[in-house]
Amino acid sequence: MTTTPPIAPVRASTQTWHGITLEDPYAWLRDPGYPKVTDPEILDYLKAENAYFEEVMAPLKPLADTLFTEMRGRIKEDDATVPQKDGDWLYWTDHETGGEYRRWWRRPVAGGAAQLILDEPALAAGKEYFRLGGFAVSNNGRYLAYAIDDNGSERFELRVKDLNSGALLPDVIPGILSDIVWTADDAGFLYGLANDQWRTDNARYHKLGSDPATDVELYHEADEGYRVAVGETSSRAWLVIATGDHVTSEVRLLPAADPLAEPILVVPRQVGREYDVDEHDGTLFIHTNDTDPMWRLVTAPVERPGEWTERIAPSPHFYMTGVTTFADFFVVEGREDGLDQIEIHWYDGRAPRRISFPEASYVADLGDNPEYAVDTLRLSYQSMVTPGTVYDYALADGALTTLKVQTIPSGYDPAKYRTERLRITARDGVEVPCSIVYPVGYPTDGSGKLYLYAYGAYGHAIPPGFSTSRMSFLDRGMAFAIAHIRGGDDLGQQWYHDGKLAKRTNTFNDFVDVAKGLIERGFTHAGGIAIAGGSAGGELMGAVVNSDPHLWGAVIADVPFVDVLNTMLDATLPLTPGEWPEWGNPIEDKAAFELIRGYSPYDNVRSQDYPPLFISGGLNDPRVTYWEPAKWAAKLRATKTDDNLLLLKTNMGAGHGGKSGRWESLKEAAEEMAFVLWQLGVAK
Repeated sequence: MTTTPPIAPVRASTQTWHGITLEDPYAWLRDPGYPKVTDPEILDYLKAENAYFEEVMAPLKPLADTLFTEMRGRIKEDDATVPQKDGDWLYWTDHETGGEYRRWWRRPVAGGAAQLILDEPALAAGKEYFRLGGFAVSNNGRYLAYAIDDNGSERFELRVKDLNSGALLPDVIPGILSDIVWTADDAGFLYGLANDQWRTDNARYHKLGSDPATDVELYHEADEGYRVAVGETSSRAWLVIATGDHVTSEVRLLPAADPLAEPILVVPRQVGREYDVDEHDGTLFIHTNDTDPMWRLVTAPVERPGEWTERIAPSPHFYMTGVTTFADFFVVEGREDGLDQIEIHWYDGRAPRRISFPEASYVADLGDNPEYAVDTLRLSYQSMVTPGTVYDYALADGALTTLKVQTIPSGYDPAKYRTERLRITARDGVEVPCSIVYPVGYPTDGSGKLYLYAYGAYGHAIPPGFSTSRMSFLDRGMAFAIAHIRGGDDLGQQWYHDGKLAKRTNTFNDFVDVAKGLIERGFTHAGGIAIAGGSAGGELMGAVVNSDPHLWGAVIADVPFVDVLNTMLDATLPLTPGEWPEWGNPIEDKAAFELIRGYSPYDNVRSQDYPPLFISGGLNDPRVTYWEPAKWAAKLRATKTDDNLLLLKTNMGAGHGGKSGRWESLKEAAEEMAFVLWQLGVAK
């Protein structure tokens, strides 16, 4: 048995941009045939890293097995969702005891036997990876169109099932990367194909029984930075074709009864303006940030979609995140000072009603509400100490009826835990929220151990929700915290804008300053903090281990976006052109080049001590390509001055999300948790 990690060869590779020569000694780890990876030397290196990973982690297997058993014991194995009515049917999903994947069911509202409409375990049998993508039952309830990915590449194959007979139709469409939306007559559906660069630049119409090669392209997007999506309005009267990037959007509407009609353009794209559209009784409800990053609601007649009339003005404290129309009312969702809110509005102008929830910090949103004419709303609710709860909300009197509370078979007592929402001042004076949960009796003298998580990109907020896995940390005396840093939209879209492009370093500084603030408040100490982030959150991990390595006792970097500069300089990669509005375009903009070069984790690895690192990647990952974590790990090994552990694990049959299946993914979580507990000295 070897206890020494593999050392990646160094090979000269340079490129020059803006008069500056970049050296990339591990560029050879990118297979020139990607997305196929066949180079024997590359595969051998990744396998050697995996073998080293397995050897080092072998002594931790009993701990990882214990953690897995704990986490699995908190999950109801034969759990089922609450049935929801859609037309003549009630739909729900469940898991069999021991099952990795869901089964999809329905039964007639009028009464009758349950019908298994999709059996994921059967579809996944014998496959290392399985994921269900688009899923749509036709309006008449007869057909099911669904899409599956069995290798993690996120290129799905669409199939159609006749639910009356159970037979699969001959209609098979490979390579889709979109939702599936049926037309009003159920004669066909809309979808989008991924092009060679893994970009959905089209919306297409497939008529049942026809050759997919003859499908009609309803829209094609010429801008390589934009992505096309298909959907429908809540009334199902209109089909929606939306296109956009991270800062700009454009929407077209098609009558659901006539998908081949000339699309109605709501308003043409305008850089920096985003909007989405719903419809009620011939009036468009347009949710937009055209005048304010807190967003507003405007309306317009379908016949004159560009004539906007303000319905709800932007508010300095209420961040409007979405609007959904129903037959007799519409719902506005948002966050007030970072806390979720759901408001009911009536078309006749009556005063709106805000739904009240019992806790000071929580997560609440509309659940599954497929029907248009309803007198109750399905809601979802949870907090850091309250398990997931499903409610029905009665419009008539505002009563909340509890339909389901997440079952924890091994037991759960919320009185054993406390949660707080802190505000920690960052170095530029901005207050950054932090949600924290800890066991009763947790020390505040600085001796405690703490796990800190964040994401901080794309305007994606991390809600203070419930986690059964997290309890394995809490029950070992640790605290768990979420840093709501700039780059997410936790406090509004401006919060997002203040952590992107030229302000990107605010994200990294916020995270470090939250950690220091937790230390100052006595929650932990330098070296007593484990940190974690994935994808763009993995970029965050890479940046803060470069800037403040002494703070961290252990680091989990899942599929980390760490080779930022090289990726943003390569327009042939699937996501790069669409990412420029988020990170900047270093090809054309020297200032963007210099900025990214200044923080890109791979480019800023330096000769210093680093904390223990657990790095993961996916060979088939189309989002963060496998060579990013591999190059980063190789450079860290060759450069760092400490003897702390550095592990690289590459999933050879999976993509961005790691292994599929609820138990296999839980095993990976247990593995990472065991590493953290080991490195923090609380492994038991």
